[in-house]
Amino acid sequence: MALFGKESRDRSDRFETQEIRTVIAEPPRIEREGLDKEAVPTAVAGEVNAYLGKGSRVTGKLNFEGTVRVDGQVEGEIAAQDTLIVGEPAIVNAQITGSCVIIKGRVTGDITARKRVEIRAPGKLFGNVTTPSLIIQEGVIFEGHCSMGGAEAAKAGKVTPFPKDDKAADGGVHKAHSEGVK
Repeated sequence: MALFGKESRDRSDRFETQEIRTVIAEPPRIEREGLDKEAVPTAVAGEVNAYLGKGSRVTGKLNFEGTVRVDGQVEGEIAAQDTLIVGEPAIVNAQITGSCVIIKGRVTGDITARKRVEIRAPGKLFGNVTTPSLIIQEGVIFEGHCSMGGAEAAKAGKVTPFPKDDKAADGGVHKAHSEGVK
């Protein structure tokens, strides 16, 4: 009998260990379709340091070391030292700074990236972008202004829109000015 009891304990221990292994999940892998190996940071190839999953909701100022993927809702400010990936189900209302920003979800707010911003289908960006490199795939929505002045523009962080053109009654085009006409 003692042998039988020991054997059943060993089986239950093995079952619990297997159950624990299946509960622990790895972070999601990021697809690399259509990108050069040299152009993508190594962290984008699959190593995600932080992950805000679908269904999560965060408000405030977020600071991240390394690569982060957001699939939930964020409102406030996001600062990523490396790459920020906004997944398809994500809704982000935030001012974003980072090295590389990849958008596949919906972002409302200004973005400042030190290396590049990518907007991939079906991504939507409503805000201004300051970055040395901007990649926009077919099928995305981008409403805002882009400044690609490099590091100087990224530090300034301010984008000034072009003045609007007004059509005159005589068919000519006049520039709109903020000063009154004398």
